[in-house]
Amino acid sequence: MSRSVQLSSRKTWIEWIVLAVFAFFFLGPLLNLLILAFSGKWQYPAVLPQEWSFTWWKYVLTQNEVIQSISLSFGIAAVVTLISIVTCLPAAYAFARIRFRLSKLLLFSFLLTHAFPKMGLYVSIAVLFYKLHLMNTFTGVVLIHMVNTLMYMTWIPAAAFKNVQQAQEESARDAGAGPFRVFWHITLPMALPGIVVASIFTFLASLDEAQGTFMVGIPDFRTMPLIMYTIVQNYPTTAGGVFSILLTLPTVVLLLAARRFINADVLSSGFQLK
Repeated sequence: MSRSVQLSSRKTWIEWIVLAVFAFFFLGPLLNLLILAFSGKWQYPAVLPQEWSFTWWKYVLTQNEVIQSISLSFGIAAVVTLISIVTCLPAAYAFARIRFRLSKLLLFSFLLTHAFPKMGLYVSIAVLFYKLHLMNTFTGVVLIHMVNTLMYMTWIPAAAFKNVQQAQEESARDAGAGPFRVFWHITLPMALPGIVVASIFTFLASLDEAQGTFMVGIPDFRTMPLIMYTIVQNYPTTAGGVFSILLTLPTVVLLLAARRFINADVLSSGFQLK
C-alpha cells in the first residue's frame, strides 16, 4: 500500500472519530432528554429506564397554566416577528442600497444587545418601561423581545438585499417597471431566502426569551420558558424533560420546514460587515 493511500485512510479514520465525538456531545444530551421524558422509573446504575410511562406527559398537558403559556408564547413570537419584518426590512434595504455616513457604525450597533449579558440591559429598560407604564403589559413584553431580535431582522436581510444584482433591477426599470414593481417582482423574491431565515431566527429567539419576559411581564405574562423553570425547580426531572421537548419541538419543526432556505452561504453572508 502506497504512503498516500495510508495517509488517506488515516485521515478518514480521524474524520470518523471526530464525527463520532461530535455526535456524542451534541446528540447525547438530546437522546437522554427524550428517554427521560418517557421514563417512569430510572435509577442508577440502569442504562435504560426500568419503567416507561406517559404520566408526566399527561400531567404537563393537562395543566391550564402550561397550555396558556404555550399559546401566549406563540402569540408573542408571531407578533414580534411580524412587527420586526415591518420595521426592520426597510432599514435593511436602506443599509444595503444607500450609502450614508456612519452606516457601518449604525449597522454594527445592532450587535450591541448580543455583546454583553442582557440582564443589565433589561434592568435599564425595565426602569424606562416603568416610567412609561409598560410594565406587565403585552406591548412591553413585545418590545423587550424585539430588543433581542433586531439583529437578525436587520443583518441577514441587509446581506440578502445586497446580494441582489442591481443590474437586474435596472433592466426591469428600463423595461418600464416602476420602483415598487421592481422591488416586489425582482428584489424581494431574490432576497426571500435571507428574509425567511431571519424571520425563523426572530420567531425562535422570541419563543425562547425568558429574562426580558421575567423583568417586564411578570406576573401576568408567563411564557413557556418561565413555566419550564418553575416545573424544573418544583417537580421531578421527568416533568422538566417533557416540557423541554415541548419547548424544543417548534424549533425542530420550523428548521425542517425551512431547511431549503437555510444554508451556509445565507448564514455567513448575513453576518459580514460590508
